[in-house]
Amino acid sequence: MTASATNQSSQRDSAVPAHRGDPRASRGERDGHRVCKYMQSAMDPPRRVRLKPWLVAQVSSRRFPGLRWLDPERRRFVIPWGHATRNPPGGPQDHDTIFKAWAQETGRFRAGDPPDPPRWKATLRCALNKSREFRLLLDGPRGSPAQPFRVYELCEEPPGGAEGGDEDDYGCSGEEDVSQLQKMTSLSIDVTDLELKFQYRGRQVCALTVSNPHGCRLFHSSLEPTREQEELFGPLTLEQVPFPAPDTIPNEKQRFYTHQLLDVLDRGLILELQGQDLFALRLCQCKVFWTGPCASPQPGPNPIQRERRTKLFSLEGFLNGLIQFQKGQTPTPPPFEIFLCFGEEWPDQKPKEKKLITVQVVPVAARLLLEMFSGELSWSADSIPLQISHPDLKDRMVEQFKELHQLWQSHQRLPPAQPPPGPSAGAWALPPGPLPH
Repeated sequence: MTASATNQSSQRDSAVPAHRGDPRASRGERDGHRVCKYMQSAMDPPRRVRLKPWLVAQVSSRRFPGLRWLDPERRRFVIPWGHATRNPPGGPQDHDTIFKAWAQETGRFRAGDPPDPPRWKATLRCALNKSREFRLLLDGPRGSPAQPFRVYELCEEPPGGAEGGDEDDYGCSGEEDVSQLQKMTSLSIDVTDLELKFQYRGRQVCALTVSNPHGCRLFHSSLEPTREQEELFGPLTLEQVPFPAPDTIPNEKQRFYTHQLLDVLDRGLILELQGQDLFALRLCQCKVFWTGPCASPQPGPNPIQRERRTKLFSLEGFLNGLIQFQKGQTPTPPPFEIFLCFGEEWPDQKPKEKKLITVQVVPVAARLLLEMFSGELSWSADSIPLQISHPDLKDRMVEQFKELHQLWQSHQRLPPAQPPPGPSAGAWALPPGPLPH
């Protein structure tokens, strides 16, 4: 290389600014890069993005796990609504979620910013609440181990094409509960969560929630199922739920007979989930009897035949019954609880609190739907229209009386004043110290 080429190369190198990761950059230059980036991020305002077309495209892309359409018309969709604050930092909620994507799209999260999953989630929630083009249909279970989710419906665009506002009216057509339920009959909402309550002679010994799309197996055995033994114990994809040990039963006779029944529950009872239906498959030697929404209305004991699938619950049938109840065609809401009795006939003249082993099964989706449309569960705390008049002069007087009454009550609860330590108090108490001579 000639001397002129060397000089030109050195001039080019000196003209290139040192970057933040360049070892040639001084500490002041690196700090300057950080300050410039911070100022640029602070000066750039959040971008204004229309939520509806963006979110519709994301649901259709199937990019995010669990975010999907629920109907062929693409009007209703589900969003996984996990609790960001309950997950450890650096978990999946910090990476590829619909909440983070919306924050990036609107400019509220940029490369290099620290992850803030609760803020991302709040940003999308506020946008959905303010938009007139979305309607919240279902706020799914929030308790662990159930997986929270929300079901939204696309609404007709409001007049003028406004994306949202500060009004309480979100612009969706005011449909009655009955029409909402009729729409839900076409939703592909699966029964995935089951609440199980084990009782020994009316005393609850265990309660848990099973979240498995295939179902669970109730059993009592030291044998663990294997792939080669699926014909004996059922598929390995099932949640394995053992019966509680009867050692804590105080009555010796009850404990003896409970052991007798548990000893023939090695193969167990399978609760199989298929979409919107729940089936039972009895493999065990112990006979099982049941009552529930799909049980025969005929009186007398109702057994589950061995190795024969029996439908215990249908979400579609439950929704149809809920529609009839909302229309006033039936006096009571449809039942959804299933009662299993092991080793004793049921139903009979004997109350279920006297049965040795019973299990109550509750499809969580049915319970939530009933609570929603019976007014026991609101969509959110802000959606309850409380009707309270403005206080007048008499109301303020009553408030003052209440405050005085509370002060009087607190004064009455105070302990009585104790006399100061020393000689007994009296009209002629001697002063402290030695007596004068």
